[in-house]
Amino acid sequence: MTADRDVLVIGGGQAGLAMGHSLTQRGLRFEILDSGPEVGHTWRSRWDSLRLFTSGRYDSLPGLPFPAAADVYPGKDEVAEYLRAYAEEFELPVRLDTTVTSLTRTGDGGYLVKAGADALETPQVVVATGGFQQPSTPPVAADLAAEVHQVHSADYRRPGQLPPGRVLVVGAANSGCQIALELSATRTVDLAVGARVPTVPQRPLGRDVWWWASGLRLDRVTADSRLGRRLAGRDQNVGTGPRRLARRHGVTVRPRVQAAAGRRVTFADGTDAEYDVVVWATGFTTDDSWVDVPDAVDEHGRLRQSRGVTPSPGLYTLGRIWQHTRGSALLGWVGNDAEFLAGRIAARCRTSA
Repeated sequence: MTADRDVLVIGGGQAGLAMGHSLTQRGLRFEILDSGPEVGHTWRSRWDSLRLFTSGRYDSLPGLPFPAAADVYPGKDEVAEYLRAYAEEFELPVRLDTTVTSLTRTGDGGYLVKAGADALETPQVVVATGGFQQPSTPPVAADLAAEVHQVHSADYRRPGQLPPGRVLVVGAANSGCQIALELSATRTVDLAVGARVPTVPQRPLGRDVWWWASGLRLDRVTADSRLGRRLAGRDQNVGTGPRRLARRHGVTVRPRVQAAAGRRVTFADGTDAEYDVVVWATGFTTDDSWVDVPDAVDEHGRLRQSRGVTPSPGLYTLGRIWQHTRGSALLGWVGNDAEFLAGRIAARCRTSA
């Protein structure tokens, strides 16, 4: 067992950095491993016009205010720069360009983390890779003709990267609606809506939606509560939704994509249309396939956890959607989960000392 660290944190995004801050406050020894070339790389890689649906008032990690006015909605580059500054401010030990390929148990109850040629032993591990890992594209995408330009929202940057022609955006959550809105200024855009996603205004009665959520304590509703289970099963779109896109921006709203052949896409209501470009805003899946700890994963190979604590002693998760509350994957709230886990990690260090 290595004697130079108490815990390894896998993932150097907002969750991993918040974890690092909480561990630092407790005087624990740790290292953060991240696959990116720089802190904030994932945010810098998103589309140019992306803006948070939380205002500056709700975008701070513990110990360092987000440098934006309370009612301003920051862009992705501002978030990336904030994360870089955060790691620098607290001198967090982030090892970049380090892709973890496997996590296993060791014979003495610890863990072995492999990253390239490195094999790192550690008594505890926090998997802080977040909830937006592998872009998800439905199988029907394979039935489109080669001349149809297809791109997932993870790889979309700006309208100019797309060839001319009619665009279909598939997926009407926040990303799909933001991209459809941007493209509608210069393109003919259709938006395919699968499951109905409720839309709430960005600023009901002049106040940010998160001001209302905090005041009503909805941001504290836990995933294991009756209300939490209902809310976790249906996400909400904040700001411009499909109805407003249709009414004000000329976007044609379609039902779920049913099939595709050539350039033609058929929808659940039997209608069809031909497209030159398809943007798949169909979300992400969690990839825990590199975790080989049988007692910690479910039948689908995903880590099982309760408030970030897995069934395998000393193994934790952080930054996952609805890990504990609606805010578990968001900048302004992930620190709460990090603080809880840091307490558990510190307690285990004391008992094993």
